[in-house]
Amino acid sequence: MYNTSIIRIKPIGFQWETSDPFLYCIYHNDDYPAGNDALGPAASLAGRNIGQDFTVKDGWRMYHGDTVPGFPAHPHRGFETVTVVLKGYIDHSDSHGAAGRYANGDVQWMTAGRGLQHAEMFPLLNREERNPLELYQIWLNLPASRKFVDPFYTMLWHEDIPILDLKDDGGRVTRVRLIAGELNGIRPPAPAPDSWAAEPQNEVAIWTIDMEPGARWELPVSKFPVNRTLYINSGATVKVAGVEVKSMNAVELFSEHLTPLENGSEPARLLMLQGRPINEPVAQYGPFVMNTEPEIYDAFRDYRETEFGGWPWERTDPVHGATKGRFARYADGTETERE
Repeated sequence: MYNTSIIRIKPIGFQWETSDPFLYCIYHNDDYPAGNDALGPAASLAGRNIGQDFTVKDGWRMYHGDTVPGFPAHPHRGFETVTVVLKGYIDHSDSHGAAGRYANGDVQWMTAGRGLQHAEMFPLLNREERNPLELYQIWLNLPASRKFVDPFYTMLWHEDIPILDLKDDGGRVTRVRLIAGELNGIRPPAPAPDSWAAEPQNEVAIWTIDMEPGARWELPVSKFPVNRTLYINSGATVKVAGVEVKSMNAVELFSEHLTPLENGSEPARLLMLQGRPINEPVAQYGPFVMNTEPEIYDAFRDYRETEFGGWPWERTDPVHGATKGRFARYADGTETERE
C-alpha cells in the first residue's frame, strides 16, 4: 500500500548520484593507521599510486596526498560543498587565508562562488592508535544569479547541530541530526548566506538518520513537491514504504507522501537530501560548475590568470599542527575555537 512513495531504487558506491539542486555526494570511510611526526600514516606507502590513490588498500587511501592523506590545493567555482564529518579530523586552508580544523560531527559549509582554492587534508593526530575517518561531502549547486558571489565558509559545530531522538511505540530510537532543514519546529544553524538552502521556500534538507534495530519512524511530507532521496549506507536492510532495501542503495521518494521507515536487525545510518530544484542547465568540468560550456572555458581562463587569489600557504597540503584543537579562522581575521 505504501509503494506509491517510491520513485526508484538504485545502488550507490563511492560517488553517489543526486538530484537537483544537489550535484553529487561522496562518501569517505577510511581506517587510517596511527600517525607519524608529519601527521601522515605511520605505515609504508609502497604499492600505492601516490597522487591518485583512490583504491582501498589495508582499509585506507591517500587520495591526492603524498605525505598526509587528503586533497591538496585545488580550485572551485559555481557551487557549494557541505562536508559532514562523522569521525576523524579535517584541516581546511584556502586562498583567502582562511583556515580551520573540524571533526567528529562538525560540518563545514563552503560557498565557492566566483572562485577560490582550498585544501582539505586529513591529519592523523593519534600516534598510538588508529585514526578512523568517515564523512559525507555533498555538492550543492548555486543558481546562475549566485555563481559569482564572494566565496564564504562557515562552521556548524556539532554542539550546535540539533539532534532529535524519536521513539516508536516499542521505545526504539531513530536519531535525526538536522544539518539543514527544520523538523518538528526545530531549526539547525543557518547555512552560508548565499546558499540555495538559505531560502526556506527551497526546502533544502540534509539530515543524518540513525536507526536502532527494529526502529520505526515516518518521514514527514514536505510543504511543496521537492526532490527527495534517502541513502542507506550502513546496516543490513531498511523497509522504506514497505519495500525492503539493502544497505548501499538510494531510494528516490515522492516528498508529498508520508514515508514509513522500519529498520532491520542491525543499527542503520541513512542520509536524506531534499530540495526544490533550481531547474537550470548544468555545465560541469571537474571543479567548476556553471550553466554553459563557454562559462567553463571562462573559469579555466580566470583560474590561469588569477589563481582565484593565489595561494598564501607555504605548501599545497598544509596541516595545522599536532596539538591544535578545533577552530575556524575566517578571511576577515576573526577566529572561533572549540575544545
